[in-house]
Amino acid sequence: MTHQEPPPLLDVRNLEKVYHLNDGLLQRVMREPPRVLRAVDYVSFSVQPGETLGLIGESGCGKSTLARTVLRLHEPTSGSIVFDGKDITRIPLAEMTALRRRMQIIFQDPYASLNPRKSVEQIVGLPLALHGVAKRGELRDRVVAMLENVGLKSGHLGRYPHQFSGGQRQRIGIARALILNPSFVVCDEPVSALDVSVQAQIIALLGTLKRELGLTYLFISHDIGVIGHVSDRVAVMYLGDIVEIGPTRALLNAPSHPYTKALLSAVPQIDAGSRRERVKLTGDLPSPLAPPSGCKFHTRCPFAMDVCRREAPVLRKNGRDALAACHLLEIEHAA
Repeated sequence: MTHQEPPPLLDVRNLEKVYHLNDGLLQRVMREPPRVLRAVDYVSFSVQPGETLGLIGESGCGKSTLARTVLRLHEPTSGSIVFDGKDITRIPLAEMTALRRRMQIIFQDPYASLNPRKSVEQIVGLPLALHGVAKRGELRDRVVAMLENVGLKSGHLGRYPHQFSGGQRQRIGIARALILNPSFVVCDEPVSALDVSVQAQIIALLGTLKRELGLTYLFISHDIGVIGHVSDRVAVMYLGDIVEIGPTRALLNAPSHPYTKALLSAVPQIDAGSRRERVKLTGDLPSPLAPPSGCKFHTRCPFAMDVCRREAPVLRKNGRDALAACHLLEIEHAA
C-alpha cells in the first residue's frame, strides 16, 4: 500500500493582489490612467499540516502582502485560498470571523503592534473577549497559562508595553496570537527588529510552541540563516512572483534559480572551504509599478537570454522535488 500524503492545511492557487493607485487631482486633470501595483502576481503554493514554509526575498517583493492576503487581512483581487478544505475567498465575513480563531499572525514590530494604553492582561485577553470563547471568570487563568507558555509570568499581567524589553514584547505578541489555539500562524519577520541574542531565544520559543501545540507556520524573513534553521521548505519571492520553492536542504545546498543563487552567494561564510562563488547582480531592483516584461528578473540576471525578455517562465520541476521558474531549466530539460 502506497503512502498517501494528507491534504494541505493551506492551498493557495493563482493568488493575485492588485492595488490601483490614484495620484489625485493632477492625474485626473491630465487624464492619465491610474497606476497599477501588482503586489502578488498569480502565486500558488501549499503548506502541509505541521509544516513550516519559509518565505524569503528582498524588501518590497510582496512577502508581507502575500501573507496578509492569505489571512484576508487584505482582500485578494483574484485566485483561491483553501484553508482546511474550505475556500475562504468565497465565504461571508461572519463565517470568516469564526475561522480567524484558527489563523493568526505574529507581527514584525513588537513596539508598534502592541497598544501602549493597554495592559498585558488586556492585550493577550482581547481575542478571547472578542470571540466570546472564555467566560469572564476563566479569562485571566487562560491568559496566565499562555504567558507562562511563552516565558512570562503572572506578575506581568498589570504591566504596560513600555515596561518590557523588545524580546519580552514579542513574547506578548506571540501569546496574543496563540491564545485562541490556532492551527496556522503567519510569522511576519518576527525577529528582524530584535537583537541577535534575543532572536535566538524567540526562534527557539517558536520551535518549542510548534512541537507542543501542533502548529503550522508560514515564516517570513529576509535572513537566509533564520529561514534555513526554522523551515521544512523554502519559497523564494521576487517582485510578486515565487521563483523557486522546495525542501530547505535541497534548495539551500543546490539552488536552481539565478536569483536564489545570488541571494545565497551574498551570505557570509565562516568556513573557507564552503564558500560559494559570488553571483553579482547588475542594475537596481525594478519598480513594482513598472516590472520588466517576460521574466521579471532578466534585467539583473547574468544569464538572461532573448526568450527571458519576451516570455515569463512558469514554475516547473527541476528534478529535486523542487520547482523553479527559469528558462535555463526549460532548455536543460529539453536537452
